[in-house]
Amino acid sequence: MLAIDILRWPGVNQAFLFSLVFTTLLALVIIPIGQRRRVDRKATWGEAMLGAAYVFAVLFLAFGVVPHQFMDHADKDLGWNKDKLVYGPFNILKPDTVGGSFPMTISYEAVRDIIVVVIHVFYIGLMIYLFSWWQKRGEVVAKEIVTSSYGRPLVKKS
Repeated sequence: MLAIDILRWPGVNQAFLFSLVFTTLLALVIIPIGQRRRVDRKATWGEAMLGAAYVFAVLFLAFGVVPHQFMDHADKDLGWNKDKLVYGPFNILKPDTVGGSFPMTISYEAVRDIIVVVIHVFYIGLMIYLFSWWQKRGEVVAKEIVTSSYGRPLVKKS
């Protein structure tokens, strides 16, 4: 039997993967908590402080630790810096300054920064979704009443 240790593959960083998965799971824990909690129940001072500290910790992890772990991994493990240029498959992205035909010079540091921006956009979208979901969790969707061609509601007489 062939045993493959997936965490030993080149380009896989345990700290980055753990922080990404852990932070996403911590953010998504809000959904079962919100489903369990009654909407009309007011938060106590202690619950509000605990919730604020929890949200701050998740935001700190999402926008501080996870991007840092990826940047650290890209710099140290992958060696992505300004000197290392992206040539792409079959050298289609090889810049014209070094003998290629592509009009721009793209370094791996720029690719690293783009991936960090994508991480930020993912967490901004997740936070907006969770904040919106929390605010709308008590709303009741009204059933649409069938109307006639004149726009009047069709109500069955009892």
